[in-house]
Amino acid sequence: MDISAYMADVGQKARAAATAVARSSTAERNDALLAMADALDASRDALTQANRQDLEAGRENGLEPAMLDRLELTPARIDAMIEGLRQVASLPDPIGEITGMSYRPSGIQVGKMRVPLGVIGIIYESRPNVTVEAASLCLKSGNATVLRGGSESLHSNQAIAACIAEGLRKVGLPEEAVQVIKTRDREAVGKLIAMPEYVDVIVPRGGKGLIERISRDARVPVIKHLDGVCHVYVDSHADPEKALAIAVNAKTQRYGTCNTMETLLVDAEIAADILPLLARAFEEKGVELRGCDRTRDILANVASATEDDWHAEYLAPILAVRVVDGLDAAIAHINRYSSQHTDAIVTENYTRARRFLTEVDSSSVMVNASTRFADGFEYGLGAEIGISTDKLHARGPVGLEGLTSQKYVVFGDGHIRS
Repeated sequence: MDISAYMADVGQKARAAATAVARSSTAERNDALLAMADALDASRDALTQANRQDLEAGRENGLEPAMLDRLELTPARIDAMIEGLRQVASLPDPIGEITGMSYRPSGIQVGKMRVPLGVIGIIYESRPNVTVEAASLCLKSGNATVLRGGSESLHSNQAIAACIAEGLRKVGLPEEAVQVIKTRDREAVGKLIAMPEYVDVIVPRGGKGLIERISRDARVPVIKHLDGVCHVYVDSHADPEKALAIAVNAKTQRYGTCNTMETLLVDAEIAADILPLLARAFEEKGVELRGCDRTRDILANVASATEDDWHAEYLAPILAVRVVDGLDAAIAHINRYSSQHTDAIVTENYTRARRFLTEVDSSSVMVNASTRFADGFEYGLGAEIGISTDKLHARGPVGLEGLTSQKYVVFGDGHIRS
């Protein structure tokens, strides 16, 4: 396959399809999503067979059990894909919404209209259900999309792509509105991220290595986050029961997610009282603690933390713990070491909570809540395409609105500028 020619053809078709999708009605896009759900439901055997090919190849190639688990399309995961499409169809349509209309002294009215971004390229690894999530959110928000899944899930993704194409055909929308790359060749990724004439934004979903490569090489704007180094700060004015519940949940509810706490900060005023309670709870969960010198003065059996631990995204049952001298020191630590993903304070002091919200520079900042809530579904977005720690365009969980932009609209009645 001539990858350059293939990707140029994909890009041209995506750009043409984006025009058709942008002018489609909400009803047409919703009907397409529902038709995709029906097609998936009717194609369970085909999906399972294609997925079995990927699983067998994965085992032969030595994929780790965790990767094989992510790759598998179980009946429950197929059910979830179908339900996801129906849920996205039920979400409010952001496209065409006009806000902020006001009269200017000249007599014209000025406001902003929400519009699609155009063509969104999404690069992801392993999980074939991401194909459905990405396609549904992009279509609902009026965009065309080019999807490049992991090479290990090629057969599964192509089977899903056939169902997506069937749903688009049924309502008269172009099949090219959602294109799933048909080659394992990594050159296709290089071409996709370097076609600004066809692609408006890239969203990488995967490991740090993938995201670093995309961020470095892309000639197209990228919405991404590299790390999830999330903090919980237990203030001297914290309720101990809340602090214990939040810290344990933030670390142990799931280990391998980007919104899992990786560093626990504890105010020196209460450290001697609360750290033993926290240590006991984490020990019961099998979490290894790595502490600063002041932490180890209180918890003698804790390993010594190094400078690298304050930067670490463990994605494992390991937690860095530091005793700090009050709110100023906690904020300073977070703003130095945080990846600007999600950080939380536990406190009953409103003034301190407000300072934390104002001064911590992260995409999600929380008061008396677990960092695990940093999620599009939990935020009421219905679903998310990913989480952004960028500051321009989209920040935090990226839902339908994050896949759109705004343009100024002006209404007059024969007005001319004098």
